[in-house]
Parts: sequence; C-alpha cells; structure tokens
Amino acid sequence: MIYFSAVGMVNALGGQLDEIANNLAAGYAPGISLQSPWLTSKQPIWLGQVFSPLPEIPATLALHRSRNNRLLMAALQQIQPQVDDAIARYGADRVAVVMGTSTSGIAEGEEAVQFSQQRGDFPAGYHYQQQELGDPARFLSRLLGVSGAAYTLSTACSSSARAIISGQRLIAAGLADVVLVGGADSLCRMPINGFASLEALSADRCQPFAADRDGINIGEAAALMLLTRESAAVALLGVGESSDAWHMSAPHPQGEGAERAMRMALQQAGMVAEDLGYINLHGTATEQNDRVEAQVIARLCGNRVPCSSTKHLTGHTLGAAGATEAALSWLLLTRAIPLPRQDFSRSAADARLGDIGLVTDEQYLAKGAILSNSFAFGGNNASILLGVPQ
Repeated sequence: MIYFSAVGMVNALGGQLDEIANNLAAGYAPGISLQSPWLTSKQPIWLGQVFSPLPEIPATLALHRSRNNRLLMAALQQIQPQVDDAIARYGADRVAVVMGTSTSGIAEGEEAVQFSQQRGDFPAGYHYQQQELGDPARFLSRLLGVSGAAYTLSTACSSSARAIISGQRLIAAGLADVVLVGGADSLCRMPINGFASLEALSADRCQPFAADRDGINIGEAAALMLLTRESAAVALLGVGESSDAWHMSAPHPQGEGAERAMRMALQQAGMVAEDLGYINLHGTATEQNDRVEAQVIARLCGNRVPCSSTKHLTGHTLGAAGATEAALSWLLLTRAIPLPRQDFSRSAADARLGDIGLVTDEQYLAKGAILSNSFAFGGNNASILLGVPQ
C-alpha cells in the first residue's frame, strides 16, 4: 500500500496547515476577493489569491524564478524535514518528483512580453525556462538535489491529480521509493481572460450547485504530498482516470467518463460508494459541470454519501486543483473538523440537480474514506481515493 507521509499546501484559505484547517472548518476564505485589473476590459473580478509571504528563489536557481515556483517552495517548507529524511534514507536517485500545472510561469512571460513591447527588448534576467510548463518538477528536483524521475504533467484541471496517480505508478513499478507529487498554479492574465472569453467567470463569489450559479472564481495554490510505502495515517486507496473524447471544453452530457473514473478508484480500493465518508466534488459552479457531476453522483450513490465542492473557498486552482483538494481531504481525515458546507446563503440549491447529499449543516466524517474528483478540458477525468488504512 502507498501512503501520504507528509502534506503541505498554500491557497486562498491560508499559508499554513493550521490556518487552512481552521478556515476550512469555519467556511472562511480570506484570499477570495474582488480584484483588478486582470481582465483586458479592466472590469474587477473575483479571484482566490495567496496573500501569505512567499520564499525567494535561490540565486543559484535564478532561471527558475516564478511565482509558481515560489508557491511550491512555500508548500515544500512545511514538509522539508520529511523530504530531507526520505532523501537521506533512500538516496537521491530513488526520489522522484511529479508535478501538475497549467500555468507554470506564464505570469513572468506576460510581464516580459509587456516589457519588450514598451522597451524593445526582454528584461534582464528573463529566460523562457521560467515559464516552460515542465519547469515545476525540474525546479524542485534541482532544489532538493535528487536525481530520480522528474516530470510535469499539464492536463488542465486534472494535472496535479494525475501527478498523484503517476507517483503511485512509479512506486508500484519499482522506479522510485519515494515520490514528491503535487502541483501549483499562479494567477496570470492569459487563463483569466481565456475563461472570460468562454463566459465562464462568475460576477460574484462562485456558488457551486446553486440555482443562480454563473461560473468560476479562478484561484492560485500549491500542494505537495510525499508518497511512500512507509505506514502513515492516510493511504492512497485507489485512483481512477478516463477521457470523455467528447468536447474540448464541455463535459460529456451524461458524465460517462467522470463516472468511469470514480468507479475505477472504488474498484481499485475494493470499495463501494457507500463505504465513503465524503466526496469532494469537482464542483466548479458552471452550469454544465455541476449538472453533469450531480447526475453521476445520483447514479453512484444518490444522497447516501455527504458531498460538497470547496471551490468557493479556494477558487478554482486549475492545474493545482487535484492536489489541493486531495490535500484538503487529507486534512479532513487527520483532523476533527466538520465537512465543508455548500454555501447557499445567496441562492438556494438548484432543485433540478436532485438530492445528492450536499452538506449544508454541521457534519463530521463518519467513515474514513474520501473520494476527490478533478475533471478537465478535453474530458480528462481523475478521481483520488484517500482513506485511513485498515
């Protein structure tokens, strides 16, 4: 069995695990705010931002300077002792790094292009490597001095969930003893304006599964997990993945691929849906995603398993969403905090979605297993099943 030996993260809920756990329990997201001028229209937009201080990239790794990598460093600092111990125990060549991202250092690329348009040349110190999609894993590998497999996945909003799946496979195949998995995405103008062009951004704080939902709030985050075979409080019980092959930006109308991913994770764990204590829904607060995901949950378990989305608390962290929400699930499994409530304070739950067990009052985890969903553009689906080992 493979275990989560250490978890670190930063997001709109906070910059440390204790702060994140307290705000998750309270349903309070200090980093969700109305900001400008990210849109080309200059219209203010609701975003989830990390406001806690971030470490600086060492001068020896200047080619990796990006906010994305600074977010990763902030998450890494929380688990540095466990990572260092794993390297010392197994050797640098037996430690792998697999990251997920969809933005990497695009923000630095945007700034460099703007600078060049104004002054005719790129700024001193800028290098394309700062924004290259493969940079997160390469950066962490060099920072830690490890020589095992190191690569980055970019499958939109399932990226870091797939990084977890890849880490499991590397260990199972004997290619690594320890894998640092996770991902990061930082706020930048390209995806924000891209989602605006799709009319997918909410005009207010997003409201997953609400009748008046109108789109997402984009957020930034980083989450890292250390996967090992050493026994720990939480295990990776099962994973599932699929591809709809249906549409570039819309889910399959009946959610066939999403359901396959969820059932695959349950089958790998030797479980049925009723064994779950909670499902962390993808729940983007877009019209189509919530409708389709609710259909799948209705078929899978009806209202028999508590479920909710946490994206109104973190924003949709895109490539970092899978690892972020798996990390939040790990918190629920390791701390006595209530399940995240779905916020219907501004709009009632969408009655068209039926009764799927959405958490609206104070509930605690009754069974030690959580399924976390991540669905992406291109019909790229991933489900991660975490739980207390038996």
